[in-house]
Amino acid sequence: MRPLFAVLLLTSFASPVVVADPPAPRAEFTRLIAHWDAYGDDDYLAFVAEARPEVCQLGFYGGHFYSLVHTPDYKGYPAHFPVRGVAECGKWFEQRNAAVHKLGAKVVGHFNVTFLVGEPDGKDGPKGFFKFYRDLWDEKEFGPKPVADPLQLLARNADGTPMASKQYSIGGMREYTACLNNPHWRTVLKAWTKRAAERGVDGLIANYFYRHNCLCDHCQTGFRGYLAERHTPAALKQFGIDDIKTHKFPEIVGWHDPKESTPLRREMLRWSQISQKAAFDEVFVRYAKGLKPGFLVAQWNHLGDFGQISGDERCLLPKEVWGKDEDYLWYSTGGAANFTDLAAGVLGEGTLQARYIRGAFDDKPFTLGKYEATRTRVAIAELAANGGAPMGFYARHKDPEARKELVHYYRFMAANDSAFKGNRPHAEAVLLFPRSKVHQGDVASVEAFKTAGRDLLDRHVLFDVLPDDLATPERVRGYRAVVDSARGIELPTGLSTFAAPKTVRVSANVSASGKELTLHFVNYDRDEPKEKRSPGGGIKDEKPRAVDGVKADVVLPAGARVTAVRVVTPEGEPVAVPFEARDGRLRFAVPRFLVYAVARVELAK
Repeated sequence: MRPLFAVLLLTSFASPVVVADPPAPRAEFTRLIAHWDAYGDDDYLAFVAEARPEVCQLGFYGGHFYSLVHTPDYKGYPAHFPVRGVAECGKWFEQRNAAVHKLGAKVVGHFNVTFLVGEPDGKDGPKGFFKFYRDLWDEKEFGPKPVADPLQLLARNADGTPMASKQYSIGGMREYTACLNNPHWRTVLKAWTKRAAERGVDGLIANYFYRHNCLCDHCQTGFRGYLAERHTPAALKQFGIDDIKTHKFPEIVGWHDPKESTPLRREMLRWSQISQKAAFDEVFVRYAKGLKPGFLVAQWNHLGDFGQISGDERCLLPKEVWGKDEDYLWYSTGGAANFTDLAAGVLGEGTLQARYIRGAFDDKPFTLGKYEATRTRVAIAELAANGGAPMGFYARHKDPEARKELVHYYRFMAANDSAFKGNRPHAEAVLLFPRSKVHQGDVASVEAFKTAGRDLLDRHVLFDVLPDDLATPERVRGYRAVVDSARGIELPTGLSTFAAPKTVRVSANVSASGKELTLHFVNYDRDEPKEKRSPGGGIKDEKPRAVDGVKADVVLPAGARVTAVRVVTPEGEPVAVPFEARDGRLRFAVPRFLVYAVARVELAK
């Protein structure tokens, strides 16, 4: 079991002791919904009333809003604004936020931090963001403009031109990239953040949180200072840098192909991610959290199938700042986990990703954006089982069958809230994620980690995941096995065992009260679409197949006595199951279930 720690404050009678204010209580929630569209009618509010989420990611308050809400393209991707106009839609969001609050949920707004749509000039003048900045910026609302020319806010190519593309071509306009290392841009973000708080949000989640190959003066100066602090002049010569004070970099890359990585490019990526975190902390942690007590701040990041160096906005962040002062995390798995190939052992799952985030983030709330519009039940179940907060994206409440199951599963979680809220993982082994090796450019080690993780999942081992740079002797002392995938898997005898097919995943938690050991069983078996590895066409293609014959033989926490075992599922009534508790082990059978079964083991000392 993962150990718990206590902090003792030792005082001296000889001198006064100054005690710092206690840290703010951590946010705890387990039910989330997120919508970029289909949130504008009364039916959305009816769905919130039915499903009872604790957090609704709703509304737009950053670059998307001020680029598009006043344009003819306000209704389209990405934000699908319900009304046109800065003031008009801002007022609408105020009213929608108030309505959601009346239903008992908090509102976290989406906040695009770098992605701007528009044209600086043309025959009809500026468009999109540039139109807003020139003509619609109200100093009574936002304060003074930080610069007169909005082009001064943008990321720069090597030739000094603004960084732009036409990947989306929304309204025929280009996409420009703002630079988070530009202090004037941070001033803009703070002005927008203040308006978001005034419009009633309880928090903000930053998205489009990227640093590309910007070569502006702010990035050149910042990277030079970073290298000068990290390396001696003699060491800098290995990078071809004779004088760091005057050196001009032809590239300062962010993500890049690991096969083309070099020590200098990894320094660029590391600095990129440190500087992005510094921008986030300035705007969202120190500024936004100061606007309202309990204000939630989060990042929308990407993990995929553990893509590193070429993906993951935190892959080279030092452990000291990884997730620091953030309330929850969103990590997208993209198309890596929204299909199954059961014959090949592919369950289309995010179990390993969830356990990695949970271990790296000290068990604070998180969600996975799986782009999963088909397997609604299993997407909710795997997050609930592994300490996460369902459901990242595609809460398709307009589909009657999907809505039925969303409501069904969320109400199930609410009814068993004491098993989910604030729980901690219970594990007998810990699998180390090779973060220190990734920092050295070794992404092959991640493949070995994934192979070991799938093996442990298939064998139904109760295990946590922990980045290796956090695996101090004190941190891993409570585990019976520490698994380093570079050395193979060696497990001691006598661990908990489960008789279950490989299409079932097993995890365990201890309730916040400490009075319950909760075992979670998630069944991925299904009738698959005819098309190989198809994500399906909605919940009609989920088609789960029930599983029977699952048995548990569990090692109990030291000194624990079992008083009852109840198995609960979203589809049926709670069942008190017979059990045998002897010699420090608990044995019981799990009744037949469809997708998700939770065994609530009541403990007494």
